[in-house]
Amino acid sequence: MSATTAVFTSIAANYLPKARVLAQSVKTVAPNVQFFLMLVDSAPDNFCLDAEPFDALLTIQDLELENPRAWAFTHTVVELCTAVKGRAARHLLTQPGVDRVFYFDPDMVLFDRFAELEQALSDVSILLTPHQSEPEQDYEAVMDNEMASLKHGVFNMGFVGIADTHEGRRFASWWADRLTDFCLDDISRGLFTDQKWANLIPCFFDDYRVLRSPAFNVATWNITTRRVAGSLEDGITVNDEPLGFYHFSGFDSGDQALMLQKYGADSPTLHALRAWYVDACAQQGEVAGGGPSYGYGTYGNGMAIQPEERRLYRARIDLQRTFPDPFSHEPKGGFGHWYRINVGHGEAAERVLSVSDDMPTGEALHVFGGWLQRRALMHGHSLKRWILMSVARLLRLLSRGAS
Repeated sequence: MSATTAVFTSIAANYLPKARVLAQSVKTVAPNVQFFLMLVDSAPDNFCLDAEPFDALLTIQDLELENPRAWAFTHTVVELCTAVKGRAARHLLTQPGVDRVFYFDPDMVLFDRFAELEQALSDVSILLTPHQSEPEQDYEAVMDNEMASLKHGVFNMGFVGIADTHEGRRFASWWADRLTDFCLDDISRGLFTDQKWANLIPCFFDDYRVLRSPAFNVATWNITTRRVAGSLEDGITVNDEPLGFYHFSGFDSGDQALMLQKYGADSPTLHALRAWYVDACAQQGEVAGGGPSYGYGTYGNGMAIQPEERRLYRARIDLQRTFPDPFSHEPKGGFGHWYRINVGHGEAAERVLSVSDDMPTGEALHVFGGWLQRRALMHGHSLKRWILMSVARLLRLLSRGAS
C-alpha cells in the first residue's frame, strides 16, 4: 500500500462510533494509508486522538472559510457534513506527499480490495461509483431505486477518489466551490447536498472512471441485482466476487432496515452483516437515540435553530452583515431574537396561507397582510420586498375599514 494515500470521512460528533468502525476497517485492510477525521463540530470531552483509529483531525477552521461559524449556521447537520467534503479533499491534496485522496461515508465498512481502488485511480483523476450498475427488472424497484437516483444523483458520493493531477485538483476546486455555496437538501431546486452536483462530472471533466464492479458500494438500493453470499468468517462475495465495501446508508433513520427487509429478506448473509454492524457500532460507543448533540444545533441560549431560520439567514446578506455571529445574543439580542420578533417563533415565513370560509373579512385581510409581510422579509432590500411590503400595508389598512 502506498503511504501517500489519504482517506477521510466527515462527521458531526454523534457519528463518532460509526467513523471508528470505518477507520478500523480501513486500517485493517490498508494499514499504511493516512486516515483523516473531518469533524464539523466539537469533539466530546473524553476524545483523545492518540487513543483513536484516526491519524489526524481536520476541523472547519482548517478549510479557509471567511466566517466558519456563520457558514455553519446556514446548514443543517447533513448539509454541513457534506458541504465540507470538497474543501477537505482540496486541502488534503495540498499536503506533502499525498498523491491521492479517497472519501468514504462514515456508515461504510471496507472489507477488502483497497489496492484495486488505488489501481483504478492510478491512470485517471476521478473515481466514482454509481448507485446502480444494472437496470432494475421490477416496476417497484425502478421506483424505489432508479427513480431515487434521478432525484438524488446518479453517482453515490459516499465514495469518491481524487488523484493529485491537474484534472483532479481542478475537480476538487470546482466541487469545493459549489459545495461552499450550494450544498443544500432542496430537491425542488434540483439540489441534494453534495451529491447531485456529481451529475455534471461527465460534462465538465474527461479524466474520470465509473467503477461498475458489483463488489463496491453495495447498499440496499442495488442489492436487487447483487447476489450477496458467504459469511464474515469465511468471506462475503457479491456476484461471486469478494466484497470490497458495504454502505449502511439510512441506518439511523430506519430506511436501511426497511429496504433490507423489502429486497433482502431471503438473504441470511445481508441480515448477518447488519447484525454485525449493529454490534460493531455499539462496541465503539453508539447508543440508540444518544450521542453528543449537534454543536451547531442551538443558539447560545440553548434554543433549537429551525431549518427556516437557517434558510432566511443564508438568503439575506443584510442579516449576515448585521449578525456576523448568528449564534450570539449580540447585537440587539442576536439573530434569533430578530427572527422571533420579525418573522415568528417556530413558523416558516413561506408557509401556506390558511383562511377559513367563516373568517370575517377584516380579519382575513389582516392575516393576509401579515403573511405577505413575512414573505417580504425573505427578500432583503429588493424590489420584490418593497412590492410585498406595500401590498401588506395596503391590506392592513383595508382590514381596519372592513372590521
